[in-house]
Amino acid sequence: MRQIVMDTETTGIDPREGHRIIEIGGIELINRRFTGRTYHQYINPERHIEAEAIEIHGITNERVANEPVFAQIAEELWAFMRGAQLVIHNAPFDVGFFDHEFRLLEAARGGPVLGPVAEHCSVLDTLKMARQMHPGQRNSLDALCKRYDIDNGQRVLHGALLDSEILAEVYLAMTGGQTALSLAGSEENESRNDSGAGAHLQLDRAATPLVVAQPSDAEWQAHRERLAQIRQAAGQCRWDALDGDGAAS
Repeated sequence: MRQIVMDTETTGIDPREGHRIIEIGGIELINRRFTGRTYHQYINPERHIEAEAIEIHGITNERVANEPVFAQIAEELWAFMRGAQLVIHNAPFDVGFFDHEFRLLEAARGGPVLGPVAEHCSVLDTLKMARQMHPGQRNSLDALCKRYDIDNGQRVLHGALLDSEILAEVYLAMTGGQTALSLAGSEENESRNDSGAGAHLQLDRAATPLVVAQPSDAEWQAHRERLAQIRQAAGQCRWDALDGDGAAS
């Protein structure tokens, strides 16, 4: 499965008010492993960046004045993201901006050429997932880093590529983790690991056989009784949708 963990920085919070993307970062995962392939681009938004936005991401008008406009990078970006599952924290925000940029491009070219995102990519919103997993708690990216013990010490300001890297680790931790978080095949990462800076611990799972513990008859009975209590109280039990001994008969 190919996934792209993505983040954007923008001139403001609402594309309906004419705000534009100024930075895009993306990290490729295949079968939950980093491939070393990334996308990172600053963009000239062809408009003023709001002061409140600069306070968040630190990207000034001068910083992006000589960067390419979206139309110049659209094809390369689309080739990178098309067909993948996009993993985004607060996905409606970023997808809304992507769709806005593609609509502007289509209008300038006089017809549909790219997008909308949802027609060509599936989208996984990690904020929605986190709210379901941790109801009533703070679920910002920083809060999730603290909850899952992920180092975000370099995140003084928001940055699209750095936030994508952090979100990738958060997403993997939220969904069961993986054996190696290093960017496989990345020369830069290999040099970092050789020096010890920024290295991730890699576990040899082959050397540790997986032990599967089977429940006793008493534990199965207690499990069935608990499911019955849930059905009586809630009218349904999600466990019934699964195959196995816990399914409804």
